[in-house]
Amino acid sequence: MKLRLVPALALALCLAACSTGTGASSAVNADANADANANADGSPKELRIGYQLIPNGDLIVKDQRWLENELPGTKVTWIKFDSGGDVNTAMVAGSIEIGLAGSSPVTRGLSAPLNIPYQVPWIFDVIGENEALVAREATSVDGLKGKKIATPFASTAHYSLLAALQRAGLAESDVTVVDLEPPDIQAAWTRGDIDAAYVWTPVLGELRKTGKTLVTSKELAAEGKLTADLAVVRTPFATSYPETLRTWLRQQDRAVKLVRSDKQAAAAAVGRQLNLAPDEAAAQLDELILLDGKEQAGPDYLGTPDAPGKLAENLRDAAAFLKAQNKLPSVPELTVFQKGLATKDLRDAFSG
Repeated sequence: MKLRLVPALALALCLAACSTGTGASSAVNADANADANANADGSPKELRIGYQLIPNGDLIVKDQRWLENELPGTKVTWIKFDSGGDVNTAMVAGSIEIGLAGSSPVTRGLSAPLNIPYQVPWIFDVIGENEALVAREATSVDGLKGKKIATPFASTAHYSLLAALQRAGLAESDVTVVDLEPPDIQAAWTRGDIDAAYVWTPVLGELRKTGKTLVTSKELAAEGKLTADLAVVRTPFATSYPETLRTWLRQQDRAVKLVRSDKQAAAAAVGRQLNLAPDEAAAQLDELILLDGKEQAGPDYLGTPDAPGKLAENLRDAAAFLKAQNKLPSVPELTVFQKGLATKDLRDAFSG
């Protein structure tokens, strides 16, 4: 959920990790006193979750208070973020334990110079038609030359925008890309300050009412530029509280199965969180691909401890693309991304 080396994000991360200049240092320091956060039964006293307003199972878990019910001794705190870049910043600062970030920010987080000590235990959704490039007047991507396009920097939408421009034969310098979070994109669109935007629902739905969709992330995925919304968990937290993480994973699986078994109830829950009518929430749910725990352990996704899935290859491919766009200084080895998949935690959550 990606422009000129993302200076604002880089500055924020630098400030958050000022002790050594790396993201890993601050996050590890934040977890150094993990025992102080433990209850007598070994569960954490508090679990801070970074969520986004994306119509997937995470909002169902939040709405239904399943974690609060399953972890009665733990204070569950939900903190809203507008983009994955902000989630990365929070992870570096040590202010959340679990968060939602798109595959592009996770690629950056696992790569140098950030090297955030986190792993991916769950895929919230594979992005489809719920993320797209919408224009006010242009009827094709190449028609955006010289125009102003908004997107949240360091997000999957930013990554997809760069891919869409390249696909249309445009260089980044052929357009003006501005960094705006989704709520600001909607305001800028209403004022007429931007010509186009690459963003996700629910803001995308508002832009589509008066704009034209030029390309969707589903189309780009079919050409090898797949994007997804991923869960990230700080590695020291996962090590200290494995049963809590397994409980979290089981609730996410429960939400996906609710979507499949009772779409009306799932849409009502998502609608409450997004302030949307259930039918509109249901339509937005349909634009995403949701996977249950068994599917996530398959070879096309997270895989298993003995056989990491293709998600690792996808993240490395994204790193190579971002390196070519001068957004990363180097491309990590595939093993970096394979180690970044929490396949053991996923397996343990559903074994036995």
